[in-house]
Amino acid sequence: MSELPDGLRDFLESAGWENAAIDPIPGDASFRRYFRLNRDGEPAMLMHAPPPHEDPQPFLTVGNWLTEFGLRAPRIYAAEPREGWVLLEDFGNDRMRDWLDDNPDAEHAAYAGAIDALVELHAKPPGPFAPYDMATYQRETDLLTEWYAPAAGLEVDAAAYRAAWDEALSPMMERQQPGVTVLRDYHAENIMLLGDPRQGAEQGLIDFQDALVGHPAYDLVSLLQDARRDVSEELERAMLDRYLGAVDAGADFEADYARLGAQRNAKIVGIFTRLFKRDGKPRYLDMIPRVWNAMERDLAHPALAPVARWFDANIPTELRTSGGGTIS
Repeated sequence: MSELPDGLRDFLESAGWENAAIDPIPGDASFRRYFRLNRDGEPAMLMHAPPPHEDPQPFLTVGNWLTEFGLRAPRIYAAEPREGWVLLEDFGNDRMRDWLDDNPDAEHAAYAGAIDALVELHAKPPGPFAPYDMATYQRETDLLTEWYAPAAGLEVDAAAYRAAWDEALSPMMERQQPGVTVLRDYHAENIMLLGDPRQGAEQGLIDFQDALVGHPAYDLVSLLQDARRDVSEELERAMLDRYLGAVDAGADFEADYARLGAQRNAKIVGIFTRLFKRDGKPRYLDMIPRVWNAMERDLAHPALAPVARWFDANIPTELRTSGGGTIS
């Protein structure tokens, strides 16, 4: 099995899993690799997040924090973070997105469970993680001008772009104090269903290693304006109402939801373009029209007026409404 990374066998031996069957799992958009293990009928997941491209320590830190506060992160069986190895609980095959493909009638129940998990997370004190500050928001939105604009053949005013985001986001910054733990990639591909949502299944959380402390609307946007799966406007509204019915969100929450929706969607357009241009992964281009559609709804909110004016001046409406134009 020459495709297995160097050191895998040694790590499994040190963890007591040297005789386990190993089944590689296809990867996604990172340098991390995953392997499903089976030791005499006992399952486990092996993550390889090799330095210098990856560092598993944040995954371990956030996972331990989530577990400490009663959230359902995978149990850790063994780890050698300096070598990039983590042996962890296998949550099974029921990824929320795939499960809903086979059980579309349970969409409301599945999303309700995901919302309830966020309500539970946001009731906890914020974790010991870095803040989601303005510099981070700006660095993320810059991905659109750095990657999408040149790939679409557009010359844009990058300085005015940053100024527009500063004007739009600044009113929100005080409201994300003291903040909540923001998982940052909370959507249907990163939620494992540990049972049938119609019967109150737990939400198994994965891919949370980039957690920060920020605004509670961010993970809602990630879930309800999913770049990888269609979420109807009706479902988005119903789930947002479910969240708002469970927390004291404040009068400006929906404006901040639109702010963070536009911010995240601008970032994703840039990231998906980069995945195509830099990493040779063209399949992400097919998702960009969905992201533009959500961003157009966000830009219609008065809170996004400075950013909407910039888009109108720099990216023609017909490109945005047709999925962003041709990227080459």
